[in-house]
Amino acid sequence: MKMTVKNMVCRHCVAAVATILRRLGIPFDDVAVGTVDLPQMPEGDKLAELDAAFEAEGFERLTNPAEATAERIRQAIRSHVRDHAECRLNLSACLEDRLGIPYDTLSRLFSQVEGRTIEKYHMAVKTDRVKELLADTSLTLAEIADMTGYSSSAHLSRQFKAVTGMTPTEYVRLADFSRTPLPEI
Repeated sequence: MKMTVKNMVCRHCVAAVATILRRLGIPFDDVAVGTVDLPQMPEGDKLAELDAAFEAEGFERLTNPAEATAERIRQAIRSHVRDHAECRLNLSACLEDRLGIPYDTLSRLFSQVEGRTIEKYHMAVKTDRVKELLADTSLTLAEIADMTGYSSSAHLSRQFKAVTGMTPTEYVRLADFSRTPLPEI
């Protein structure tokens, strides 16, 4: 039985969820980002304990199928942005392949649950990734653009400014990563 867990975004989250399950004595087969495979779903007090432990760590067990699908979309987008090879592929095709659901259905469901479009969420995740990479003082803006699937550093700069209201150079200056500011495009 598969359980969907909201707010699992990395290997540390996977470890934290596995620790919670072990501590509560709940058997599981596998824990991955966003999901837990269980031989059977806990019931009653044990399920309430699990929900409380998840909440204490910032996780949430999703029982609504639409919310669970929206979480799987969010996870797929985060993976799409972080995977250097995959970020060059068409997002809609990647989502269809990963979730096995037509993109128009995913898009409609995501907008209803999330209150924003897949494209806006994708852009926000990409912008967050660019911010992380800007902190790496060894990377140029062109390298960051390449790593995040932008066609050029100018395209990255335009998108970044549209989302954050500042250029990457202004962001670096304000964040003070102790590096030479990036050249303006």
